[in-house]
Amino acid sequence: MLSWFRFFSHWPLWALHAIGWLGGWLAWLLSGTYRRRFLDNVRQAGLGWGDVAGAIGQAGCMSAELPRLWLGTPPPIEWAHDSAAAEAYAAGQGVLFLTPHMGCFEITAQALALRFGAVHGPLTVLYRPARQSALAEVMTLARNRPGLEAVPTTLAGVRQMIKALRAGHAVGLLPDQVPPEGMGQWAPFFGKPAYTMTLAARLALQTGARVVLIWGERLPRGRGYRLHTRALCHALSGDLDTAVVQINQAMEQTIRQCPQQYLWGYARYKQPRRES
Repeated sequence: MLSWFRFFSHWPLWALHAIGWLGGWLAWLLSGTYRRRFLDNVRQAGLGWGDVAGAIGQAGCMSAELPRLWLGTPPPIEWAHDSAAAEAYAAGQGVLFLTPHMGCFEITAQALALRFGAVHGPLTVLYRPARQSALAEVMTLARNRPGLEAVPTTLAGVRQMIKALRAGHAVGLLPDQVPPEGMGQWAPFFGKPAYTMTLAARLALQTGARVVLIWGERLPRGRGYRLHTRALCHALSGDLDTAVVQINQAMEQTIRQCPQQYLWGYARYKQPRRES
């Protein structure tokens, strides 16, 4: 698998996105389950077909661009604005970056490491190790790079994140993913109960870290990516249950900025799995 990733890592981004766009539509056409889940999630959010049609091809782009992002020449990156991130780093309390399954979330970590890592230390990101050994090798090689430290979804990984925040460094999470049973709570997401991780809220409340929302916009015709950041509209409540709801609401607001690039086919409302 590594050899295939290396091969495609040399392709131009526009070509990878073109292949991914076709793949996204093929998945849509061939899988009734995927279509139903996609459309159910869109209706739950109160959006129409015109708001989200582009997300079908964008989902394929997300997968097709990985070889270039992980092993290839860094793609062009621009910042729409970085003041929220810069101000949070300057406070010295640690920064918790949160991004939904929207746009290119891989590029957000790389962009933060390039922009702030030399001065403010590495960004620690949480990831779930791949079950396939070949893919796990690629992920390990790709995600551990200068200014970026990837930690697994284990107790040891969480401890590393807490340590990083207390040292004034930054941590990155996708809080709209469904955690294992016992690691989350049911909270509304677009008005429907969704099993939601408590980790993001716990990290912020335990360490006093600043919370910043970030997402990477995929630019058309393979021109690269544009990074968007903003601070939470309101400070997190000291009550964990309320803070979890606040983070879900912040994710909803971020997704509504560009629903054409959200991963609507993600099984957000599924039952949590049991850890063996």
